[in-house]
Amino acid sequence: MARRRKGRKIDGILLLDKPAGLSSNQALQKVKRLYQAQKAGHTGNLDGPATGLLPICFGEATKMSTFLLDSDKSYRSEVKLGINTSTLDATGEIVKTRPVPDLTKGDLEKILEKFRGVITQVPPMYSALKHDGERLYKLAQQGKEVKRKERVQQIYRLQAIDLTEDGFILEVDCSKGTYIRTLAEDIGEELGCGAHVKTLRRTAVGCFKINNAYTLDALEEMVARPDQLDLLLLPVDAGLTDLPKVELTEEVSFYFLNGQAVMVSSLPKFGMVRVYQGSERFLGLADVTGDGRIAPKRLIATDN
Repeated sequence: MARRRKGRKIDGILLLDKPAGLSSNQALQKVKRLYQAQKAGHTGNLDGPATGLLPICFGEATKMSTFLLDSDKSYRSEVKLGINTSTLDATGEIVKTRPVPDLTKGDLEKILEKFRGVITQVPPMYSALKHDGERLYKLAQQGKEVKRKERVQQIYRLQAIDLTEDGFILEVDCSKGTYIRTLAEDIGEELGCGAHVKTLRRTAVGCFKINNAYTLDALEEMVARPDQLDLLLLPVDAGLTDLPKVELTEEVSFYFLNGQAVMVSSLPKFGMVRVYQGSERFLGLADVTGDGRIAPKRLIATDN
């Protein structure tokens, strides 16, 4: 006999402004408890010292979390020059110090140009990636270092907003999996003085923006009114607006929801689409098969 899940069955996406000092999972568990939700997951790890946008998916929205994980991200970071740390951020031990050269925005711009477009990165040891089944940061905490494969990333925008007394403020739009700590350290090496991330804030995940996010404090003030908390949730399909939309009739929807590929006119040649019965009822995601049909990929359970 299947064990009944505890909590409320709710579906939707909450945009959380994660505070510093909590891991992404700790923040997720706090929000899940506040909502008394049966099922919840987050859409991409944000380091404990970092703040900013962490979309939380409830219920059926968790089926969409993989696609949000693949979304582009935006960050704002204060970079401190002259000091390298073990973790590449302000929480680590100082491993090297060097004098900082006199720097103008023009000097910095010449360096930043080298990091725009397609770049390669070696993931930091203090990261959640796994090596032989073990998290890299756990190996790093044991004083171990292992060889990591380079990863290809895309930097769409890289802008120094301002110079500070000991570094600069950086804004970055990038592909998933980009390590801002590694980017800061690599820029510091190009400048010849080293660097680490002093502060980091995620400002966007795909189409979601930080100015629409809610803090834990704000959510905790509303905990006595779960109906008000529910009003903060975005629809399950809110993060999929970049995908082409396909509308099905009620009859064709029946076959689609039963796992069958169905014929649709005016499809893109390939890729994924979001599928609706009519214009409103979201059914899930489908792959374009190339022969005028779409095949179900992720279906949403609905009561209507």
